[in-house]
Amino acid sequence: MVNLPNALAILRVLMAPMMFFFLVDRNSSLLTWIHPSWLDYFAALLFVLASVTDFFDGFIARRWKQMTKLGAILDPLADKMLILAAFLGLMYIDRANPWAIFLILVREFFITGLRVLLASEGKNIKASFIGKTKTVVQMIAIGFLMMDWLYATPLLWFAVIITLYSGFEYVYRYIKES
Repeated sequence: MVNLPNALAILRVLMAPMMFFFLVDRNSSLLTWIHPSWLDYFAALLFVLASVTDFFDGFIARRWKQMTKLGAILDPLADKMLILAAFLGLMYIDRANPWAIFLILVREFFITGLRVLLASEGKNIKASFIGKTKTVVQMIAIGFLMMDWLYATPLLWFAVIITLYSGFEYVYRYIKES
């Protein structure tokens, strides 16, 4: 049986391709009647809703003691799918610098691999304050980029800096604990 936190993570998994669709399929016969700015709004709304589920699935799992092995796998997978869909979609519509996206995604996949390695050794490095800050800054940058707002690009590069720093912090903590 799927508990509420896992259901929220599954919902996030389903929202990611829908958001991606609104970003990249602007010439689809299904969407030609919708003004492109509304496609941005729909994508941003889905992103915000999915981001909120990310907060609540973790909060509920800890608060109600509903942490499961499925959730431990599903939650970070859903997060990565959402971030990947958002950044690739934004790059596709030429709102995000490809190098910034590359650096962020390389860090995300590298650290995910490191966490899988740690899990196989029976270890766990929990997200640090800077890791959580990284996620929030990335999400704000994605929102700004989706809405094509002023200062979105500098905010994206700030997200890159925090993302890389948090990646180095994870590697340092891994080396220190090994």
